[in-house]
Amino acid sequence: MVTNAANDPGPGELPGGRDRLTGLEGLAGARARLERWRDEAGAGPAPVQAMLIGLRRFDAVNLAYGADAGDAALVEVAGRLLHFAAAEIEGEWLVARLGGGTFLFAANEASSRERWQSLAEMLAAAIARPLGNISSGSAMRLWPRIALMRAKGRYEPQKLIGALAHTLEGLGQHEGRRIGWVDGDDVPQGRGVAQLEGDLLAALERKEISVLFQPQFDCRTGRIVGAEALARWEHPELGRLGAEALFGIATRADQTAQLSNHIAREALSLAADWPEGLRLSLNITPADLSTVGYVAEMIGLIDASGVPADCITLEITEQALLGDLERAADLLRRFSDRGLAIALDDFGAGFCNFRYLKILPLDYLKLDRTMVEGVSDNSRDLAVLRGIVTMAHSLGLKVIVEGIEREDQRAVIAAEGCEFYQGFLGAKPMAAAEFLKCV
Repeated sequence: MVTNAANDPGPGELPGGRDRLTGLEGLAGARARLERWRDEAGAGPAPVQAMLIGLRRFDAVNLAYGADAGDAALVEVAGRLLHFAAAEIEGEWLVARLGGGTFLFAANEASSRERWQSLAEMLAAAIARPLGNISSGSAMRLWPRIALMRAKGRYEPQKLIGALAHTLEGLGQHEGRRIGWVDGDDVPQGRGVAQLEGDLLAALERKEISVLFQPQFDCRTGRIVGAEALARWEHPELGRLGAEALFGIATRADQTAQLSNHIAREALSLAADWPEGLRLSLNITPADLSTVGYVAEMIGLIDASGVPADCITLEITEQALLGDLERAADLLRRFSDRGLAIALDDFGAGFCNFRYLKILPLDYLKLDRTMVEGVSDNSRDLAVLRGIVTMAHSLGLKVIVEGIEREDQRAVIAAEGCEFYQGFLGAKPMAAAEFLKCV
């Protein structure tokens, strides 16, 4: 499929070039986006970085677990790719499914070879995390191989994808090699895993991990109602690393709880200067939920900061709930009893386990960006959104929508009754001083 020269939708694509299963761009959509980036660069070089991700032995997954489980796994991988791209890329980016277990990830921004290599390593680790109980009560893992390139000059999208595909195929013939460059050069000697873990420990000690704020807006009035706290690290060699990369390194270094605590402490300190009524959203990780004394420690941080508890929302993803759901529900109730709001984050990106809606003390349902991609021009996508919003409101939950980038998307979600949104249409993540100027 990746070498098909036509730009017409393939058998797995919807009109407009989107993949039927995942909602990502398909091959035609990916080519169109790459062509636009090339043309916008004019006569100069296009600063395009690309990687082609192949899931090893994916056919065996379908045989072992069934096609439905295989489809669910692909949807989950697509969600992880989207979240990684949104967290790590400041410029325009593209995530596409090119058929089977093959995905394209590209960025229209300058990047060093070492940074692109490191992002590939971190993305591979994110994809390889257990996928959860998607079939027969057993967890599944998918192991990716990744081909990398940095476009030089005025590239042809078809040749770019073809070169990546050729390199990816070559990786499959070398057991143990999971990442390779199209130009055939050896993997650059950048920061090894152990070095990155040491770098992170030192950065935490020196308080070099900064906190940015992604503003959240009222869908109807456009007024800023609060912000989500996000972590950023300006690594001296690799450049900017976002939350996905940071927590990937922290997980390997067994420092996830320390990193989460640092982000919460810094965010609360900065939010203490906010005008009255603005909400602060903090993310909860699986490591947080497994830490003894986590609730008491977090409540202590909140009390010491002076930020009212009823102005704080704790966001939790399905991934964080894959362990002991009953224990997680108990911990969240303790927060809820103290006045904090609870949001189920990234709803629609993973398994959409509706049991969570029955058990957890939720106040908000936060819809993943994949739930609104086609709502302005696809009746089926709109019907799905409408059904979810209706369900949320019948449960007494307010709806926040992530990833709003266009005015037509905002207009649709406002018309359907969604209360809040965040995304580049409103604002990108920003430093605390800049955020205060906007409110």
